Formats: sequence, C-alpha cells, structure tokens
Amino acid sequence: MTGPLWDALPDGWRAGQVKNAATVTLGKMLQSKNSGNDVRAPYMRAANVQPDGVLALDDVNEMWFSDAELEQLSIRAGDVVVVEGGQGGFGRAAYVDEDLAGWGFQNSISRLRPIGDVDGRFIAFYLIALRASGFIRAYSNVVSMPHLTAEKLGRMPMPMPRVEEQRAIADYLDHETARIDTLIEEQQRLIEMLRERRRAAVEEAVAIIATSGARLKHLIRSVRQGWSPQCYSWPADGVKTWAVLKAGAANGGRFRPMENKELPKDEVPRPDIVVARGDLIVARANTRELVGSAAVVEGDFPRLMLCDKLYAFSLDESRADSRFVAAVLGSRRWRDLIELEATGVSHSMLNITQSNIVNLPMPLPPVDEQRSIVAHLNSETAKTDQLIAETEQFIQLARERRTALITAVVTGQADVREMT
Repeated sequence: MTGPLWDALPDGWRAGQVKNAATVTLGKMLQSKNSGNDVRAPYMRAANVQPDGVLALDDVNEMWFSDAELEQLSIRAGDVVVVEGGQGGFGRAAYVDEDLAGWGFQNSISRLRPIGDVDGRFIAFYLIALRASGFIRAYSNVVSMPHLTAEKLGRMPMPMPRVEEQRAIADYLDHETARIDTLIEEQQRLIEMLRERRRAAVEEAVAIIATSGARLKHLIRSVRQGWSPQCYSWPADGVKTWAVLKAGAANGGRFRPMENKELPKDEVPRPDIVVARGDLIVARANTRELVGSAAVVEGDFPRLMLCDKLYAFSLDESRADSRFVAAVLGSRRWRDLIELEATGVSHSMLNITQSNIVNLPMPLPPVDEQRSIVAHLNSETAKTDQLIAETEQFIQLARERRTALITAVVTGQADVREMT
C-alpha cells in the first residue's frame, strides 16, 4: 500500500507528502501582554476550524503580535489551516477563500501555504478525507492529549495529481459538497419544525399542572453523578463494551444511548454510576438551550456510565412517573426557570446546580393520571418522533456519502471527468 487511502494511484499521479505540496508553519503561543512595540490583532484558533472544512469566524479573539510576526503568520486566500491539538478537533482542516488582512494564528493551528500552482482546496479536501478515515488519529499516536505537530503534518503521505486535475477535482467537490450540505440544512430545518410540533404537544399535555409548594426533591429517592475520564472519540454499545455518556445524551427530551464515548481498556470502570432503566437523566452543563435537558433511560445498558455533566435521579414511583417529570422539565415554563438559574461565563457552556434542579417546583397530578397523560402524549408524538429519527438517519447517510465522495475523488478511485 502506497498510502493510507489508496492501493494504487491513477496514471500521472505520484505519491508525495504534504510538505511537497505546501509549506507548513505553526502559529504563535498566546501572548497576553505588549512586549514593547506590539499591536493587538485578531488570530485564528482551533475553535474557528469546524468539522467538514467549515471556518467559523464570528467568534474572534485578539492577542499581541509584532509587525514581523503578523507578516510571517499572515492568512491569505488559498491557505489551508489545520488544527494541531486537542481531543475533539486535532486534524480538522479548512480552506481559506479570502485574505484575512491583519490576522495571525495561534500555535493550535498549522498553516499550509500551497507551493507554486498547487490548489489549496485539493489539500483541504484530502485532509478532511484523511481525518474521517481514522488515519490522522492513528498517525498521531494518541495516548492522552493528541498533537498533530507541524513536522508530522508535513510528513503525511499525500497523492499528487497534476495541477489541472487538482483544480478539476476541487471544482467538482465544491459543487457536490455544497449540494449535499444544502440538502442537510433543509433536513435540519425539517427536524426543527418537527421538534416544535412535538414541543407544542408536550405543552398541551402538561398544561393541567396547578401551582403548589411541591418540589422535585420531594419525589427523589437517590441522585447519582458521573465522571469524565479521557475516552476514545467513538461510541460503544454500553452493553458489552464500557462507555461514558456525553452531555447530549438527554437532548430533545429523548434518551440517546449512542451519545457516548468508549472507555479505554486501561481505565477502571465504575459500576456505581451505570444508568438504570427508568432513571431521569438531567444535563447539568450544556448550552443555554440544552442545559437542564431531561430524558428517561429506556432499556438496559449494564456498561453505560454517566459523565460528570449528567445527573441521574431515581424517583418515587408511587408518586411520580419519570416520563411525565421529563416532559414537565422540557416544557416552556420549566425551561424558563432552568435557564434563569443556569450560570456560566460563556453562552456555549452553562451550569445548573443539583440544588437548583431538585428545588424546581413539581406539583403533579396523581400518578395514574400522569401515566395516562404520558400514554396520550406518546400516541400524539410517536409519528413525529419517527419522522425525526428517519430524518436524522437521512442526515447521517448524507454525511457518510459526502465523506465517501471526497475520499474517492481525492485518491483517484473516481474520475471526475466521468462523473460530470
């Protein structure tokens, strides 16, 4: 095998390395103070480089640079930026399609500046495929905190088609991935519409609750909170293989068991924080819209553990149906209470304390009436939930199609001249 993604290259292509296509430059370490004649300037950091080649430049930080540093660490149209470190983002790559005048970049970013007529878009698409294949993770020899150093990045194998073929490939992928991305965005809007329909049904179902002095804590038998060890980035089944849930496992009022990360073999599992059927799972940390999200564990997962951003409440079944309580916590009145109590310095990560959660008002009708309402609600929302699940599956397949298409084209397995 001549490379990580190909068995043989087409005629006229050669096997090279990234450094044969672009110069590799690592950014500057954060500098918080003026060392003399420095200027404050915006800089690119890991958070600005999102999956699938997306540059997110709305949230920009500044730091001090000398004039020489800004000249050396400039970002121009045609460059490619690659995330150097971090469990969630290392190896992410994006093409820069405009000059970012006056910008620099931090040492969490490596800049690839194409050599000669090499097309930076081709480089970016190749790196996206390489990361999706798992090669970058294996190549970076991940033990704890991974780093794709500038030296390692430069040595990575890369197919080198002729420049005119690079342009044809990049043009084709620009068009096709934009079409797929548009389709995904349309499906995401459909999901939001369906979720709004579901929320309306929940609001109607729980509208009968009257105000009284009852609190959630009066219904709780026990509370557990998880941990967050260093895990693999991929999920496990939580039945035969140990895994730790992610904060998003309760998003949207539905328990999502596959929102987890596999526990490494060298970590000792903790059976005391395994989720149990009927547990009310509540997110203590998330975005403003999702902090306090609640869902009920449906099924048995003997090796699926809570993370430290989730609480698991065991309720008194003679007084409360956990499914009804989850519906109440997801209703607008209770969302307003939760968001009011949530605190944090960043909108992207707010927290709500256990005390705040258990002291939420929770006046409930008799448990038989709760179960009757849940049964009615399930009937009303079943079709909507099915449509949401099918749409989410469609989006996943579209993303897989996008990755497979990029991989096939940048490695020469598919000839764009035969596909247009």
